[in-house]
Amino acid sequence: MSNVQIKKAIITAAGFGSRFLPITKTFPKEMLPIIDKPIIQYLVEEAAEAGIEEVIIVVSPGEVSKFEDYFYGSATNIRTLMIRQGKLDRWDKVEQVFKLPKITIMPQDDRLPYGNGRPILTAKDLVEHDQAFVVMFGDDMVLAKPGATKQMIDFYKENPCDGVLAVQEVPDDEVDRYGMVKLKEGTQDQVEAVVEKPPKDKAPSNLASYGRFILTPRVFEYLKPDATGLDDELWLQDANMQVAKHGVMRVKVVDGEWMTTGDPLRYMKAHVKYMLAHEKFGSDFGGWLKGLV
Repeated sequence: MSNVQIKKAIITAAGFGSRFLPITKTFPKEMLPIIDKPIIQYLVEEAAEAGIEEVIIVVSPGEVSKFEDYFYGSATNIRTLMIRQGKLDRWDKVEQVFKLPKITIMPQDDRLPYGNGRPILTAKDLVEHDQAFVVMFGDDMVLAKPGATKQMIDFYKENPCDGVLAVQEVPDDEVDRYGMVKLKEGTQDQVEAVVEKPPKDKAPSNLASYGRFILTPRVFEYLKPDATGLDDELWLQDANMQVAKHGVMRVKVVDGEWMTTGDPLRYMKAHVKYMLAHEKFGSDFGGWLKGLV
């Protein structure tokens, strides 16, 4: 097993969230709640479970204070009220926020080309000297025990390489929604390419790549401001494909369920799944759902 220590994770949370307008006009999509916590907290907790020591959240420049207020704000007025009402146990969940790993919130560099590679390139100075680091897309959640990030780090240590893509099998009628992985001939987990949104009869596999990655600084050889692709955007997957071409990029089928929260319908489906899995509310909620059906 490799003795590489992965200590940092980048969470990309700089999208516009236009599918959730008007709420995202003033409220970051990654701060939308799943039960009683924002989406972003689930990702930070997933990273913490995997031993990550610093979580770098890259956000839109105008929203830095909103994330800082959530993760750092003392909210002493609420705590005082809980004490006065004899409900201090409700405050315990707030204390858990303050016990999360070091959280660095940085504004996305809007001078860089638009695209999902821009947040990672924004944080380059903070991770380029690490042996490897985690990247998490802020609208992808994974219901898994242990968490997806821990599974991927364990896999990486057993299978050293230049990067790991999390993948999940999807039905034939959904392959045209995602980037589908083509594996190198004769291998079980080495990436040759990721084919974006192929028609069903052209999909190279049923393995969809989603927003969990382990990357090495090698990605920055190809993730550069002038390396734009489709629609003149900066795509992380383009850089990953260059890494796969010149090195070894692997896939990890995470034992769990990946859910995107990128639009209202899928966000609500994820919310329901997390409610059903909740140790306190799951049973009652499941019974209520059956009554609806």
